[in-house]
Amino acid sequence: MLRCGFFIISLIISCLVDCQPPELTPKETNEKINEILQSHFRYQKLNPDLIPRILQNFLEDLDPYKCYFLENEIHEWLKPSGATISRLFSAMQDANYEEFNKIHLLMKYSVDRRAQLEKEIASQPTPKKLPVDFDWKKIPWATSNNELKTRLLTIKGYQLAFYEKVIDIQKDTIFSRLDKKRVHQEKDIIGSSEVERQKILLSYVIKAVCSALDAHTYYFTPFEASQFVVQVQQRLFGIGVQLQDTLNGFAIEKIVEGTPASEPNKLKVKDVIIAVNKQPVTDLVYHEVIEKIRGEKGTPVLISILRKQKDKESFTIQKLDIELKRGEIVIAEGRLETSFEPHADGIIPCIRLLSFYQDPTSSSTEDVKKAIEKLRKDYLIKGVILDLRNNAGGLLPQAVGVAGLFLTKGIVVSVKDNANYIQHFRNSEDKMIFDGPLVVLTNKASASAAEIVAQTLQDYGRAIVVGDKKTFGKGTFQSFTLDATHMKKVNPKGEYKVTRGMYYTVSGKSPQLVGVLPDILVPGPFSEIDFGEEFSKYPLPPDVISAHFIDDLNDIPPVHRNRIRLLYNQNLQNKITIYTKYLDLLKKNSELRIKENKNYQKFLADIKKKPSDPENADAEPIEKPEQTDFQQMEAFHIMKDLIFLEEIHEKYAASY
Repeated sequence: MLRCGFFIISLIISCLVDCQPPELTPKETNEKINEILQSHFRYQKLNPDLIPRILQNFLEDLDPYKCYFLENEIHEWLKPSGATISRLFSAMQDANYEEFNKIHLLMKYSVDRRAQLEKEIASQPTPKKLPVDFDWKKIPWATSNNELKTRLLTIKGYQLAFYEKVIDIQKDTIFSRLDKKRVHQEKDIIGSSEVERQKILLSYVIKAVCSALDAHTYYFTPFEASQFVVQVQQRLFGIGVQLQDTLNGFAIEKIVEGTPASEPNKLKVKDVIIAVNKQPVTDLVYHEVIEKIRGEKGTPVLISILRKQKDKESFTIQKLDIELKRGEIVIAEGRLETSFEPHADGIIPCIRLLSFYQDPTSSSTEDVKKAIEKLRKDYLIKGVILDLRNNAGGLLPQAVGVAGLFLTKGIVVSVKDNANYIQHFRNSEDKMIFDGPLVVLTNKASASAAEIVAQTLQDYGRAIVVGDKKTFGKGTFQSFTLDATHMKKVNPKGEYKVTRGMYYTVSGKSPQLVGVLPDILVPGPFSEIDFGEEFSKYPLPPDVISAHFIDDLNDIPPVHRNRIRLLYNQNLQNKITIYTKYLDLLKKNSELRIKENKNYQKFLADIKKKPSDPENADAEPIEKPEQTDFQQMEAFHIMKDLIFLEEIHEKYAASY
């Protein structure tokens, strides 16, 4: 199945398999790597240019917070010479992973060293002044044991500052539990036996190779793959949250609607779970926390959390105990929200689509269609706003379907695979569900399938795109080895997803890296942050193909082409310029409104001071639920201007 959305391993409350390493041998690892490479859009085989990336990934996967290795110990791999690259390239082709084994053995030694350093600093005070908004993953590697000690004390300082004010236990007990958790995590990295260590080593090699190819190719251990099964099968017993394991604990990353966790006055995103049924979880790894929270339907579970709350100009941390009853969780792949504003003798609906989904009972295409049809029964629809902000993508056929609601027949998106074969995905419907004024609202978190819809409607001139200065910029699609919808058993050697190709809208442009550019710039909460595909580790470069506004059906076998052409070539969607004559005036009006709106200007000034990071679970969002949605508000104003200009134009044309 083609997916063009983000893939997140959701740490949903479920645990299907033990967290065992994959059953891999060096030969099987080599075969798995070659299989992934042969499927990849750009890299069909291993080449020397990938070796430095692979080494860097391997080191950072083992030691992401740079608390184990010293720079001089890993210098030859951090900055490999030509000889090292050549040697490792040849070795990997022969399924020889001895160089990675050296690094892994060094990690094992470093684990023992850290244990000793932890003992040496156990009685030392933690720093009183701690850096604010410190990015642990971007700091350089330590150069000495003393520097490592300082780093470990700083980490302890952050953890202590977070816990000691709200947990009624001694500092030594907090550190004891955190040490226990660290030992668990170290065991997951180095194993409890030499046989287990070798399997873990090989899984890290595959992970390092995958992440060296691009930002969306990934290898999953059997445990990680099982979490994907839960997500796709959409049923589990628990409370309905997704967790992120942070330095400070298990932060709630997402709450699934319609679940116990989503009940009013219960849990909130960014709450940090510190105990389950009064049993602290600070010393546990995430799959152990998952196991504690899951249970039989209807049984109670007491979740103790820490919640950061803003008090005037400062923040306080509150400890809360929240009881929930476990339930059967049906995970909806996406949601649709509909609102509208009255305008003249009708309304302007705003349809907010948060993903492109399909399940046995619903789909994004049908839900958008039904929403418009339902409103049309009672109101005159003057114009439609399709809100694709924060839409991270989803199923490619659904992107085609949603775009097709506002188009007649024609190509919506084309995909090119690693053999340079181009396939077109078409809208085959004769009639639009709505053929009037259309605005598509986007932001920097609009990605993948959302970019397909926005750019296709923009390409045809069917809609005006409004929002941030660009969208996310993900123009690639991936395929999965795990077909969880057919209950396929997870491969004990692991599963993977791989970037198979790139997609392009009818203009021949791909949003890869560049994103979709708005016709009218209307900044929102993410407009001042560095966010998007261009900031990923190894993004693929952008690409273009020929435009296909005139569809010659050349991807269809000749034997069928003529017969299909007779049916297909009626009522094709043409490229239109209906909104072009209004754009300059619409832009000027929008700029003036934003400039003169004092609240909007204050909002823009605030986000320049403190940008909100959608990927940082510890960040405080700028846009609170109770605040005005300035982007949406301005989209309504633009639509009203557009409707007015259209009506004036029609009256003027009719008078002649």
